[in-house]
Amino acid sequence: MARLPAPSLKFLFHHPAHLVACGFGSGLSPWAPGTVGTAFAWLSYPYLRMYLQGDLGFAIFLLLTFALGVSACQVAGRALGVIDHGAIVWDEIVPFWMVLLFTPPELLWQLAAFLWFRFYDILKPQPARFFDTQVKNGFGVMMDDLVAAGYTVLTIAVFKAFLPF
Repeated sequence: MARLPAPSLKFLFHHPAHLVACGFGSGLSPWAPGTVGTAFAWLSYPYLRMYLQGDLGFAIFLLLTFALGVSACQVAGRALGVIDHGAIVWDEIVPFWMVLLFTPPELLWQLAAFLWFRFYDILKPQPARFFDTQVKNGFGVMMDDLVAAGYTVLTIAVFKAFLPF
């Protein structure tokens, strides 16, 4: 399948949902927008944690941003004519924030989480593939990456349990 061109800056600022769904511009990257969106999540995470202290507060924030993402991805996907256009990266951002909540704070663990998340997001093991191919709306867009995040958290937990550090 050919890669669709990134939308314009005009598109980004045409509607607040476009700005959110396109990860505040990170999805406009001409190279690997999903990876750039995930990197945006990683870079923004420490700043969010400074303002959203406590795991419960952050978990509530994640639930709200997930719900916002369902709507924003639906609106942006409809406007782009492709429900899961490559420029839509909010579905990478929110689940990766969740991954980081459950990842040890050391750089090596976070790098491993980044790589595993990208691996699972690209591979789309079930039920992620189901959401990606069968649920053609904002919920499906967000859910396939949430499943990838769940696989990532599980993988990190297994490695943490068996590695001596």
